[in-house]
Amino acid sequence: MTDASVIALAREALTTALLVSAPILLVSLVIGMLISVFQAMTQINEVTLTFVPKILGVFAVSAILGPWMVGTMVGY
Repeated sequence: MTDASVIALAREALTTALLVSAPILLVSLVIGMLISVFQAMTQINEVTLTFVPKILGVFAVSAILGPWMVGTMVGY
């Protein structure tokens, strides 16, 4: 194995990891921001309020995009 092939393999692994994890991270980010704006508007200072919507959102994205994620990882 040459240096170039190792670097290409590592780059492809990082790209695949980012591609597979991006939908879950983006949904979690958007839900967290929406809940934060809601808390700021209503002045509710409950720390645990974001957990349930985030868990439901991540579960929904995993259920919808799960086959694509597994296919992408298997293809790698």
